Amino acid sequence: MFSTAVTAHWLAGLAPADLPTTPGTYRVVVDADLPAARRLSVLDLAGTGGVVRATPEVVAALGLDDGGTVEAAALSSARTSAGVALNGADHVFHLPAAALAALTTPTPGDDVRVLTAADADAFAAFAAAAPEDDLDEAYVELDHWLVVGAFVAGADGPRLVSAASAYPWAGTTLADTGVLTLPEHRGRGLGRRSVRALAAHAHARGHEPLYRCQLDNAASVALARAAGFVPFATWDVVRPDDD
Repeated sequence: MFSTAVTAHWLAGLAPADLPTTPGTYRVVVDADLPAARRLSVLDLAGTGGVVRATPEVVAALGLDDGGTVEAAALSSARTSAGVALNGADHVFHLPAAALAALTTPTPGDDVRVLTAADADAFAAFAAAAPEDDLDEAYVELDHWLVVGAFVAGADGPRLVSAASAYPWAGTTLADTGVLTLPEHRGRGLGRRSVRALAAHAHARGHEPLYRCQLDNAASVALARAAGFVPFATWDVVRPDDD
């Protein structure tokens, strides 16, 4: 269902046939090149088994075997014993390969378009009007690799009310996507249109969008699905050392 860019990144050397077929069962992969912030990650693929990827030190602390398998309950018990906590899983959404191939860059217009440095004032006003917690969680920035915004008519001219931005993820051709719509303009499809436009422009640049959100963010999950994204996996990493 998904492109080779998606599976190559998330499986990183594994073939689908290498994965356990039972959800909640993980293949263990040792990777000495993992950064400290991702020295342990747990990937649960939709509808099948998953992958536990960790540094040699973490694998040894958890008592796991490279290439072996571990059940979710046993992994949780081993983490507790070793004092290794996870940060909290995110949904990982991608566009199916067929939907990705069908993307077309929207005709430039005043309502939904790519943003540039010339939109600094409009973006600053947008950021000032956004709830601080939403702004932090969405991580939408004007200086990101690609930014798309949706405008509505205002008393002083078009006003930016929704924006989506992306940046290349971990040195791959996947583009990690964030989106934010001002509260009073939600429910009108503006976030969905922004994400779809961003996906089309990213694809035209040789990338494809990656959409992540927390498991309990029902509004973001609904937006991802409305924009045509499909669940690929859930993904969790070790809790930051400063927590």
